[in-house]
Amino acid sequence: MVASWREFWDRDTPIYVNARHKARHYAGLADEIAALVPHPDAVVLDHGSGEALSAARVALACGRLLLCDASPRQRDALRRRFSDNPKIAVLSPEEVAALPPAGLDLVVANSLAQYLTAAELDAYLLTWRRLLKPGGRLVLADVIPPHLGALSDAAALLAFARREGFLLAAVIGLARTLVSDYRSLRRRLGLTRSGEAAMLARLAAAGFAAERMPQNLGHNQGRMAFVGRA
Repeated sequence: MVASWREFWDRDTPIYVNARHKARHYAGLADEIAALVPHPDAVVLDHGSGEALSAARVALACGRLLLCDASPRQRDALRRRFSDNPKIAVLSPEEVAALPPAGLDLVVANSLAQYLTAAELDAYLLTWRRLLKPGGRLVLADVIPPHLGALSDAAALLAFARREGFLLAAVIGLARTLVSDYRSLRRRLGLTRSGEAAMLARLAAAGFAAERMPQNLGHNQGRMAFVGRA
């Protein structure tokens, strides 16, 4: 039995219903992150990057791209995927924590907060604040508000699938998820949720001047994104 979210993400998962779903998710996310890069020489950290299939698009927009994932399996795959791209480096969370201070222009943590405890998130916020240059930005995205449930997530996925041409696969995939350990793990471990005011207060406590962004990253606009300025 999977005992933690970290263990869950360190293997094949049922989150993506097919290859097109995964490709379109990462392509869209890469375009959104690239649009956040402040200048061509920027050093960018994508913390909780996952497979980052389209990270080369982000690398084109910045000077250096650091991909961090807690899963050793994912990191090995990332290193193989981008071994010929000198602008991309793959780091563990421990290696990120050991980076020198004030060296990053942008940190993006998308779809990460929900898998962290409050204490873990607070520790990461302090680390990211220390690593950002004065005026650098943290984008904390895909934060789940308290009222949002699995049905809203399913509806957002189906709308995305309809736009991107994998609706039938999404319907089948949702049915498969109902009997997967993701559903049981979500029920057993839960997902960390936060209201807007609480997240803004947490970011302020870590030293950020923060505000909610007009749109979330990715397809699920029921979730929230925040920007914190160092």
